[in-house]
Amino acid sequence: MVLKRILLYSLNFTPELTGIGKFNGEMVQWLTDQGYEVRVVTAPPYYPQWKINQGYSAHKYSKEIANGAEVWRCPIWIPSKLTGLKRLLHLASFALSSIPVILKQMWWRPQLVMVVEPPLAVAPIVVVLSKLFGIKSWLHVQDFEVDAAFDLGLLPENKALKQLVTGVETWLMRRFNIVSSISLQMMERLYNKGIEPARTRFFPNWVETNAIYPLEERPVYYREQLGINRNDFVVLYSGNMGAKQGLEIILDAAERLQEFKNIYFVICGEGSNKDKLIEDVKLRNLAQIKFIPLQPLEKLNLLLNTADVHALIQKMSISDLVMPSKLTGMMASGKAIIATAAKKTAVFTVMEQSRAGRVVSPEDPEQLAKVLLEMSENKAACHIYGLNARAYATEHLSKAAIMSAFEKSIKDLTTIQKSASSKSSVKDKGVFMK
Repeated sequence: MVLKRILLYSLNFTPELTGIGKFNGEMVQWLTDQGYEVRVVTAPPYYPQWKINQGYSAHKYSKEIANGAEVWRCPIWIPSKLTGLKRLLHLASFALSSIPVILKQMWWRPQLVMVVEPPLAVAPIVVVLSKLFGIKSWLHVQDFEVDAAFDLGLLPENKALKQLVTGVETWLMRRFNIVSSISLQMMERLYNKGIEPARTRFFPNWVETNAIYPLEERPVYYREQLGINRNDFVVLYSGNMGAKQGLEIILDAAERLQEFKNIYFVICGEGSNKDKLIEDVKLRNLAQIKFIPLQPLEKLNLLLNTADVHALIQKMSISDLVMPSKLTGMMASGKAIIATAAKKTAVFTVMEQSRAGRVVSPEDPEQLAKVLLEMSENKAACHIYGLNARAYATEHLSKAAIMSAFEKSIKDLTTIQKSASSKSSVKDKGVFMK
């Protein structure tokens, strides 16, 4: 049997420009270009601004064709202000509203159902239906949302509750034919949760190296808009502005660098913490911090090339639970990177392997300011970091190589038998990246 009908079940999908939705859209486009029949069950686009895109409804079911696939949109509740409880209700609303649509797709007889976490809340119905209809199942973990929920305080740090929730998580994960994740450290966490290595796959995020690339001349488009001179030193953060990023450290570092008038911080994107960050910048009179909204895809390369240094910011508590998707674009743009990451985390490992910039301790604004000042005074070193970043992206993060390996794994699913096996090296388990 040739596996050709794939059902993607995920909260996020195109036309979202960042995060999981972006990668889901690109994955589906690649699959349909290769002749696969793909259907998608998802929510209306809302991320990262946490507001439903114009032309979509949060309250109605809809159907469309996007990226070569039949896409079903299900109602979802979008809270106006995020709290731990509201985030859980938000995820639950999609899990519940999508059940009738997932049931309907069973009559299409998909050969593979792929679930992207978060949210794990959709996993139970897939576990049941895959058994009833004899369908292969794949869980792809972009974020360990259960671990992050406890670490960020979204769920109370209660030992009995944690054992219960993590036990259910492991039980669900072990019911999938394949479980994958996006960094080697996250793969290790899967093993620690009791997932047999033989059923795991390393499926990293990629970058379109033909669409994101170094420009020969420094672009002035955004600098002119923001009143920044051509030769000023720009530290760019582009991405989600949520709780797990901990972007307050940028404000603290900027405050320490106020006397250096040639250093600017540009923060681009949307997110639940954006309004608070803007208000804090005003209260602290941080004139060298500039905000711009999420930019359209056609201007992404221009934006990324505006940076002298990209800032990859994470809190200590979740630094090993996620592998930020934005890192791939930073590297492809051929610019230096400064990352806040603890040793042995996924980000630290990639930065060490690529030699793409500097790493500082999470939540240490004094060190962040110190290293940024050093980088601003040594642009030759930043140029070398940028060359290293681009070389790493070209060799390791190209979409063609990663998706070709992914295709091999989904074809292999027709012969995979569920079985426990002893833990072996990542190399033995279908690594998607050299």
